[in-house]
Amino acid sequence: MIYPQKINANKSDFIIKSSILASILLAIILLIINKLITPEIPWAALTNSGIVYVWITVLYAINKNINIAGHVLIQTIAISLLTVYIDYRLGFNGWSLSIAIPIIIIIANLTMLILTIVSHKKYIRYAIYQLIIVLCSMVPVILITEKLIEEPILGIVATCISILNLILTLALCARDVKEAIIRKFHV
Repeated sequence: MIYPQKINANKSDFIIKSSILASILLAIILLIINKLITPEIPWAALTNSGIVYVWITVLYAINKNINIAGHVLIQTIAISLLTVYIDYRLGFNGWSLSIAIPIIIIIANLTMLILTIVSHKKYIRYAIYQLIIVLCSMVPVILITEKLIEEPILGIVATCISILNLILTLALCARDVKEAIIRKFHV
């Protein structure tokens, strides 16, 4: 009998701890940028609360072993809509479209990548959600082409990270995806 390969707990812990450290560094950078560029609008607090919320969700999902990809997708959409609403209520300076939504998309992609690495055998459960997140990451490109975003760099970066994340996870899990397709469709 062949048993599934056990994921090295030390490797998973290292990935999670280094990702948390990267998130903390990102949060500090966002705070610095916020204080230097637009101190009158506290957008960094919103994005940093999103980072904290995503990490609570990811850590809960890893510990409870549930399919969290759907929750990541819902949170990505909900937080994006929330930031647009807040930006609108503050007089619509455009920070929600040019800064917040691209950062939220990047965080969603990093969350999906971490979930894929930690539980790569379950990638097939995350695949459809990751495809939808890739489609959501095309929103900044549409906004850039419609000239609704003044600073397009972060939107382009978010879209590129989303596409690279999809390619990377497909490369990491290609064999598992192929086996799942063969098993489900008897090919």
